Amino acid sequence: MTLDSTIRPVPYDPALEPGLAAFLELVEGIPLRADTILANRAHFATIIPPIEAQVAGRAVTAEHRVVPGPDGAPDVEITIVRPQRASAGPAQDAPGVLSIHGGGQVLGTRFFGTGELIDLAEQYGAVGVAVEYRLSPEHPGTAAGEDCYAALLWFAANAAELGVDPARIIVSGASAGGGLSAAVALMARDRGGPVLAGQLLNCPMLDDRNETVSSRQYDGIGAWDRNNNDTAWDAILGSDRFTDRVSPYSAPARAAALSGLPPAYIEVGAAEVFRDESIAYALRIWAEGGQAELHVWSGAYHGFSGFSPDAIVSRAALDARDSWLRRTLRLPASTPVA
Repeated sequence: MTLDSTIRPVPYDPALEPGLAAFLELVEGIPLRADTILANRAHFATIIPPIEAQVAGRAVTAEHRVVPGPDGAPDVEITIVRPQRASAGPAQDAPGVLSIHGGGQVLGTRFFGTGELIDLAEQYGAVGVAVEYRLSPEHPGTAAGEDCYAALLWFAANAAELGVDPARIIVSGASAGGGLSAAVALMARDRGGPVLAGQLLNCPMLDDRNETVSSRQYDGIGAWDRNNNDTAWDAILGSDRFTDRVSPYSAPARAAALSGLPPAYIEVGAAEVFRDESIAYALRIWAEGGQAELHVWSGAYHGFSGFSPDAIVSRAALDARDSWLRRTLRLPASTPVA
């Protein structure tokens, strides 16, 4: 599909363009379409360093476990990232973060999200759990969300062993991981599950309909465009897409109500496909009396703070996220790990 000449995309911040070019160089050559999903998986598997390389020289440890999956489904692999402590003994009453990786629910592994957990362990003394959820199209519908919710149930039930304060667990993810984080928050509310302290939704993938102005502005443009989005949602939902059979645990924008949810932090670039659905999600939370903090970053592309971390707008975004995390997890201005 070509870009409608009457629809003009928001220009990118010039300071972000080198990072966007580097991002596009990583993903170019294999457009994400139904028949290239496997090739894209293989390509991305070469990009993300193994966990051993990620933790090398960092003040953290990583441990792999297998935990019970959803009823009738396979067990779920997780990786636990913890801070190394200067004092003896395990962490006590630490904040906890369930990290859900991006990749359109069709690409990636839990190690896409462990970099975030390493940073949070060092900065805040947080204990993180990265979850390996099943991917579409092999496991469509709500399979991914159910795996993530199973990991949350295990995390909350084992908080004492992990040295985590169960009242200070948040769910966090970017792109598809942001959408799945929203889905997990909905599941916890609807099922009377663990009470989350918050949900961090970074450029979240929320709505299968792909009909917003921003989705049309970035048709064939950007690191994750309208075409990639269509490919992913078709894989996730198949013939259910665009119908009332779509579960909010796949596409959270389909939820009938957004009241009773944990406080949400929603961040998105002004120059990306998920801008309008992120704004709409925050508006709905506010309209129903909920708490949401929304940041729309000028000229910012999908995933900008990770690929352009030194740009002024990226530093502002990281500072805003840090502020919300400290307030939500009840952390002091300076958080020693020991």
